[in-house]
Amino acid sequence: MESTGEVPSNPAADEELHRRLVYGDESALAEVYAAYLPLVRRIAVRVTRTPGAAEDVAQEVFAQLWSRPYAYDPGRGTLRTWLSLLAHRRAVDWVRGEARHRKHAHADDDALRTVPEPGPGPDETVVDRERSLLLHSALAELPEPQREVVHLAYFAGRTYRQAAVELGIPEGTAKSRLRTALRSLAETLADPPDPGRGRGA
Repeated sequence: MESTGEVPSNPAADEELHRRLVYGDESALAEVYAAYLPLVRRIAVRVTRTPGAAEDVAQEVFAQLWSRPYAYDPGRGTLRTWLSLLAHRRAVDWVRGEARHRKHAHADDDALRTVPEPGPGPDETVVDRERSLLLHSALAELPEPQREVVHLAYFAGRTYRQAAVELGIPEGTAKSRLRTALRSLAETLADPPDPGRGRGA
């Protein structure tokens, strides 16, 4: 059967990911992002009918999972279901907020592009330590402006709007930097170097 780019529900895997998230394992966040971004974006687009808004919703959903992983309880349902419900709730909140915001300013969604969905991860399981080192290396190689936004959004629990205020940059710039950084990290995790390379024949 062909892969859809989304992992199927797996309670045991969900519990392990949850444990790693609670302990602050950054590679766990990247794995969840790469696996469930298409699902979260699809739900957000369905509710908001705006690709740009779906970007905002997706970023907030994964930021909440990272900053408050204990909010998800593996014993009450799958991670897929929890992310779906959270994406729907955040998307509805966005629609309501946008309706209020339109009274004061015009929406600026046309400038946004849809982020391509990352491809499915490799079939072969990579050693956790290697994935973690790979992610740390990828984070370190991000340009400083992107690293700053990622730090505020995922390690300090800020929304991209709050990050923009703290960094003194336009919201669109913060959103673009965060989107580019996350896509880069997801692609790195989805297509890691061959573990056999560089170790000798």
